[in-house]
Amino acid sequence: MSPNEQILPYPLAYDTALEPPAEWAELRSTCPVATVTVPDGSQAKLLTRYDDVKKMLADPRFTRPDLIGGSGNSPEASATSAAANTSASSFSVPKHGEDHQRWRRMVGKWFTAKRMAALRPKMAAIADQLLDEMTGRGSSGDLKAHLAFPLPVYVICDMLGVPAEDRNLFSYWSDNFLNLTRYSAQERQAAVGEFAAYMSGHIAAKRAEPADDLLSTLIEESSGEGAALTDAELLGTGMGLLVAGHETTANMIGKTVAMLLADRTRWERLLENPSLVRSTVEEALRFDVNGGFGLRRHLTEDVEIGGEVLPQGTTVVCAMAAANRDETAFENAAEMDLARTPNPHLAFGAGPHSCLGQALARTELQVTLEVLLRRLPSLELDVPATDLERLEGLLVGGLSKVPVRW
Repeated sequence: MSPNEQILPYPLAYDTALEPPAEWAELRSTCPVATVTVPDGSQAKLLTRYDDVKKMLADPRFTRPDLIGGSGNSPEASATSAAANTSASSFSVPKHGEDHQRWRRMVGKWFTAKRMAALRPKMAAIADQLLDEMTGRGSSGDLKAHLAFPLPVYVICDMLGVPAEDRNLFSYWSDNFLNLTRYSAQERQAAVGEFAAYMSGHIAAKRAEPADDLLSTLIEESSGEGAALTDAELLGTGMGLLVAGHETTANMIGKTVAMLLADRTRWERLLENPSLVRSTVEEALRFDVNGGFGLRRHLTEDVEIGGEVLPQGTTVVCAMAAANRDETAFENAAEMDLARTPNPHLAFGAGPHSCLGQALARTELQVTLEVLLRRLPSLELDVPATDLERLEGLLVGGLSKVPVRW
């Protein structure tokens, strides 16, 4: 039975963690607008072609629902939905229109190339510290647990002005907000309340004594952008940074290293030519097949896409990872080319809702690779690549462990 004659369960099944689902190529060629059943039993339309996904993501007319399958299909959706059901606090980040653009302009000032360059030495120092601890335990270990997971949350805590001794709290909250299976609804609700209480106190402290951090900047600056952010918006910004900027980047660090070590000639090429780090990061983002659920759009009017007219009210899932393997958009799309340029992948989305923190994620990935190449040139996977396991139960894609030796 061909894809256009059946309704596929979504997410699709993977044979191995680093290989794409078998259906992707057939869907792109024969059924680019496929009907799928999502975890709550409802149906949606799945887009897998590059042009279709880019068009849908960039179209500001279509909305982003908060929930799919009762748990949200993006970190921000999960977090804000959980918060909405928690009496401890109210989180609010504007999602549409001018209010959304105002919020992006204010927060985006922190994610400039100049600020990212200023953050690089601190990121490298954190990575070196984590590697000191990892290598001090022996000649092998889980790169995800000891480097990839803690590094982004430490960076985010620094950006928010959170004391180092509270980093473990943020690690727990991030995992709780995004893990669909490890915690109960009651535990998640409690964690949201704890986070809200902590951040409310933290914001009050920053109002009283501003410092050189993102929250202080947002509190102090209106600078022609309209009204300053409310406490609810500041809370939402803090939560959004934590859940979108921690777990996604942590998993991408692990996946990037795994992809490079799965065919070790890739790692050796980087050792020979470290100037390829930037293009390698972009290619890893494109090549990643384990990107999570994808982004959902809710059609507020009829729309033609992929040669099919979808009626108002249709739910559309944009599979960016599938689109990034589209041969019509990328030559030799099934090959990992560390020098690929240009590389207009859709890993960070497109249009008015593209990932605000993509400059931060890119910088963290680049710095992590640079430090690993310098510190652990002999790095290897400690298991066959085919034995790597996908992390189940998270809204974002990842590997459960990245066992390495050096």
